[in-house]
Amino acid sequence: MKAGPPRLFVLTRNFPPLRGGMERLLQELVQQLHGPFAVSLFGPAGCAAHAPPGASCSARPHRPLPRFLLQTLWDAWRAGRQQPPDLILCGSGLLAPVGWLLGRLLRVPVMSYLHGLDVVADHPVYQRVWVPAIRQLDHVVTNSAHTRSLALAAGVSADRITVVHPGVRRPAAPNTAALAAFCQTWQLQGPVLLSVGRLTRRKGLEPFVREVLPRLLEHHPGLTLLVVGGAAVNAAQATDQGVQGDVTAAAAAAGLAGCLRWLGDVDEDTLQLAYASADVLVFPVLALPGDVEGFGMVALEAAAAGCPTVAYAVGGVPEAVAAGQSGLLVAAGDAAGFAQAVQTVLAGALPRLQEDACRSHAERFSWLTRGAALTAACLAVLAAARSSRRI
Repeated sequence: MKAGPPRLFVLTRNFPPLRGGMERLLQELVQQLHGPFAVSLFGPAGCAAHAPPGASCSARPHRPLPRFLLQTLWDAWRAGRQQPPDLILCGSGLLAPVGWLLGRLLRVPVMSYLHGLDVVADHPVYQRVWVPAIRQLDHVVTNSAHTRSLALAAGVSADRITVVHPGVRRPAAPNTAALAAFCQTWQLQGPVLLSVGRLTRRKGLEPFVREVLPRLLEHHPGLTLLVVGGAAVNAAQATDQGVQGDVTAAAAAAGLAGCLRWLGDVDEDTLQLAYASADVLVFPVLALPGDVEGFGMVALEAAAAGCPTVAYAVGGVPEAVAAGQSGLLVAAGDAAGFAQAVQTVLAGALPRLQEDACRSHAERFSWLTRGAALTAACLAVLAAARSSRRI
């Protein structure tokens, strides 16, 4: 019997210093897993600075993707030869082939966390290589019931799927002076709408600016739209390139360029100031074939900051937004309905959509409970593997 906690290899391309919802998710999950497990992280260059103290780290440049996958396979295999892990966890389906092969070479069980797009990505090679590898894993954890349904449709058996929603931390109250300076810098005087996320086609910002924003400006001429997030330079979808240009062109064509504020990629403090300054988070996600919003972490982050969300009821988003408590949900593609929902929030017509109600919803998704659920799933897979004498 080994002394100490079981050893866990975590393989992921999505981890800080890279920025995005998946990166924040994987960082938090690794923080929660380190303790119940002795974690060895195999991730992108610079990840060691963001890993839990005491976790072993091996880092490689995240681009180009084929080289990252091969180097991660090599690094993890060498480390496993020296001291075998008890369990391997892939941070997304993107690492499933690497994890599957390592599991066979090292004779240990393999799991993956699935986010949605990593199941349905519309690429023939991905569907022929990656998805079969996902099906061969010992277990998968999905970020929502919706992603679970995608995994089932892809051929993963129901008894090998566990749903563990992402979590959120309640931020500290923003510094009053810092918030005032932020609002002055970005000239925020009227109602403030906020969009947070990578600039991908799926996020729906271009049709929002073209179809919804003009309706809102008729009633709120001083309205401002803050846009947090950069270009999707690592996007799997080719159509995600150039989204910011499309949004800018749509705003210019409608004469609305003056109400947009492009913040780009920001640090955590600036992100929290953006949430604190906003009256409503807009999340106009599109339902696209071969693409999907698996959950919607930004809606939870907004709720934790006391900011309500208006979103299209697409993918796993309804699992992140408590309709009538932390925001309002609108039928997919209903631009008029979306504009009306935003006006309803701005008018204060729904007293329940207050800061305390939003935060109460977010507290159901604390990282402590999410981490405990993922830890339990990992331990169950390890126990099942041991009982079947596979390791």
